[in-house]
Amino acid sequence: MHSFLLSFLHDVGYMCQTTSSTSWHGFERKNFTIQSRSAYIVKPPRPLPGNPWVWQAYFPEWHYEIDSILVSKGYHIAYINCSDLFGNPASMQAWEKFYQHLISNYSFSKKPVLEGVSRGGLYVYAWAKRNPDKVSFIYAEAPVLDIKSWPGGKGRGRGSAEDWKKCLAAYDFTETEAMGFKDNPIDHIESLAAYKVPIVHVVCRKDSIVPVAENTDILKTKLLQAGGNMEVDEMNEHVNLQGHHFDITDPEHYATMIMTKTLPVSEGIDSDPFIELNGGLNNTFSKVMHKKELTIAFLGGSITYNPGWRDKLCQFFRESFPQTTFRFIPAGIPSLGSLPHSFRLQSDVLDKGPIDLLFIEAAVNDHANSTMESIQCKAMEGIVRHALVANPQMNIVLMAFVDEDKLNDYKKNAEPLEVKVHRQLAEYYHLPFINLAGEVYERIEQHEFSWKEDFKDLHPSPYGQNVYFQSIKTMIQLAERKYQGENGVAIKLPKPINTMAYNKGMYVDVHKADKLKGFTMTPSWNPSDQKETREGFVHVPVLEAATAGSHMHFSFEGNAVGIAIVSGPDAGIIEYNIDKGRTVTLNLFTPWSNSLHLPWYFVLGDGLKNGKHQLDINISATKGEGGGQACRIVHFLVNK
Repeated sequence: MHSFLLSFLHDVGYMCQTTSSTSWHGFERKNFTIQSRSAYIVKPPRPLPGNPWVWQAYFPEWHYEIDSILVSKGYHIAYINCSDLFGNPASMQAWEKFYQHLISNYSFSKKPVLEGVSRGGLYVYAWAKRNPDKVSFIYAEAPVLDIKSWPGGKGRGRGSAEDWKKCLAAYDFTETEAMGFKDNPIDHIESLAAYKVPIVHVVCRKDSIVPVAENTDILKTKLLQAGGNMEVDEMNEHVNLQGHHFDITDPEHYATMIMTKTLPVSEGIDSDPFIELNGGLNNTFSKVMHKKELTIAFLGGSITYNPGWRDKLCQFFRESFPQTTFRFIPAGIPSLGSLPHSFRLQSDVLDKGPIDLLFIEAAVNDHANSTMESIQCKAMEGIVRHALVANPQMNIVLMAFVDEDKLNDYKKNAEPLEVKVHRQLAEYYHLPFINLAGEVYERIEQHEFSWKEDFKDLHPSPYGQNVYFQSIKTMIQLAERKYQGENGVAIKLPKPINTMAYNKGMYVDVHKADKLKGFTMTPSWNPSDQKETREGFVHVPVLEAATAGSHMHFSFEGNAVGIAIVSGPDAGIIEYNIDKGRTVTLNLFTPWSNSLHLPWYFVLGDGLKNGKHQLDINISATKGEGGGQACRIVHFLVNK
């Protein structure tokens, strides 16, 4: 299988052998191979505490004076030969192997200095954007930051026709695909900027091979606009090769700058203590190995819906397993927690085909929506059981994301309720669990970052999104190391914790309602007040009424019933009963209804005797907080 982790122990063992020891400018250099790629490390006479190191990306002998000074001061130097790959995903997999080898076998610092000369810039920034938390400093000379500039020569630069062909082959691009490539070093630098990685470029304005204006200048503008750190120094004297080669007038200056920014070595907190593998992900890796195809679904709220960790994770899967065909199902809808997830799982996820790996998050919205513990437990267990009945070989990962109230709970030495629900369920069903709330709290307590300046909100900044991604990535890496090549096996469901769990939750079409009085069917509902809406709850059929006394009847079969509504500024109050029993009054207005038509889910009858029932709803004469009386039903909810 084409993955760096299934072969990890293989790589760092007998396939990472020292072949020779030579001299590097008066220092000892150990040469070895890792999966047929030549590599080396240069050992300092007296290593500094924490083993800081410089990772040379390309042309390792060019301007070695700075590196030589750093070695003499206690830094290691490291290099792996990935020639003619231009920072493509395959080269990044080789870099990942190399990185893991160095931090595991040599106890190198987890945050190297990255050094990129010329085309080495493509490698340095490809790694840094994937791992901004694993970079202490970037030093670059005349770096290439856009393949269109070099080797493409599609702008001001001369380019290189021969290298352009190699670049297209390395990325498996057509000319058109290369011109539309949106992951050059100058693209998507938000995470790198958010981590405020110190960056220094040394360039020459006379450079006609890698023009500064379409490389370094663009990156600097974007980084500074995003709040990043970057300094550009110019060397415009003693130049050759059309300005692409130049002398560094004061190597000691840059060596001192690197040392000042990277010492003392700071490692930070590992994600491992916040990960419980439990049953692991063996079925996932078996499917990747034997079938070379995998379907991954993401069920959650806005933190899953918004760009960030999910996109990074999809890229990670594709790059780690290039021979596998992936299908990703995004099923994040803002504002929704475990209760909505349990009833929409079938239509939004399972109906889209067999799912091999399911990521679930609900902890933030369950708290924000004041979901009772009993409902959380029934909903979360219902999701797990429903999913595993649909595919007994499905792997499921539970994740507890963070909000400020969870941080406050941890300050009081209390486990947040939603974290407890997720954790206990994961342990009982032997599912991987990631306590991201606990990890963020510990990192803040250790002054790695702050909530206000870095993470910023429960909807994370690019910095926070990367914290989430790196932790989830670590879980996958740990699970893959645990995998020993087993075939997939069906997961045997234990007895339910709660016999009334919503394990057969489903949507029922609102057209099933009858005996309508005042309620009408709107085929494609859209608000007239221009307020914000949520995807999946606009331009859909809605059963609605907005006058007192309006009535509807719904017959169903199951042990629980509810409604999924759109609650906006004019949301009213309903009165309902089940099987002509006690009438209950329910306010449909939410804390967010004034500014948003948001989806909201209510269980109206729970723990019912399995069988046929009827639900009657009337609109009350009493108006809601916004002065309205509207009831807009998008789905009926039934647990069969």
